[in-house]
Amino acid sequence: MIRRLSLGLRRMALALAVANSAGLFAITPAAAQSPQMEQKLMAIKEAQAANKQKLAQYTWTETETIAIKGDVKDTKTYQVQVVNGQQQKSLVNDQKAGSGGGREGRIKEHVIEKKTEEYKEYGQSIGALAKQYTTPNPEALMQARQAGNISLQPGAGTVSLVIKNYVKQGDSMTMTISEQTHSPVSVQVNSYLNDPKDAITISAQFTQLPDGTNHVATTTINGVSKELTVNEQNSNYQKQ
Repeated sequence: MIRRLSLGLRRMALALAVANSAGLFAITPAAAQSPQMEQKLMAIKEAQAANKQKLAQYTWTETETIAIKGDVKDTKTYQVQVVNGQQQKSLVNDQKAGSGGGREGRIKEHVIEKKTEEYKEYGQSIGALAKQYTTPNPEALMQARQAGNISLQPGAGTVSLVIKNYVKQGDSMTMTISEQTHSPVSVQVNSYLNDPKDAITISAQFTQLPDGTNHVATTTINGVSKELTVNEQNSNYQKQ
C-alpha cells in the first residue's frame, strides 16, 4: 500500500511539473505587477494630497464654451477658487451667440436661446461628470486596483493607468501620470451619462504652474448623441 501511495505521489509531482512548465500555474500579469501598482498608487495619493493644498492658494479664470453641431452658442467666464476643499465658481461674463438685427434676427436669436437653454442642463451634467474623471481620486483608484480593474502601461517618462468601471459600469479611462512628479499629464475617457447609448468622451490636458502646482489646463467634453461639445480652459492663476 505504501508503495502504491509513493507511486501516486510521484505521478502527481510529475503532472504538476508538466503543468507548471506549460504555464498553467504561472503568475498572472496583474499579480506580478501588484507591488509596483501599489507603489504607484501610493505615490499618486501623496502627490495629490500635496497638490490639493497648493491649488487652494490660487484663484483662476475658467472659460467655458458650449457648441452645438460645431456652432458656438454660449461662452461663459468664471472666477474660480477653492473653498473648504471644493471648487467654487462665480460667473463673470456670459456671451451668447448673436444673430444680427431686425425681426428675423431677433426670432433666430430667440430660437438659439431656447435651444441653448434646452441643452444647458445637459451641458452642466456632462461637465460635472467630467470633473469626476479629471480630479484624481486616490480612494477610487485603490478600489479599482482591488477589483482588478487597473493595468499599467509604461511610457517615455510616464506611466498610464488603464482603468475600467471607474465611475460607471462599463466606462474606460486612461490616466497618464508623470514618473517624476506622480501627477496627471492627461486623461482620456469613454463614458456615458445615464444610458450607455448616451456616449460621452472626455479629453483633458494638465500642466504645471511655476511652483509645481499641477492643474487641468484644458478639457473637451463631447456629448456624442446630442452633438454638444463643452470646452473648458483654465488660465490666469493668481495666489490669493
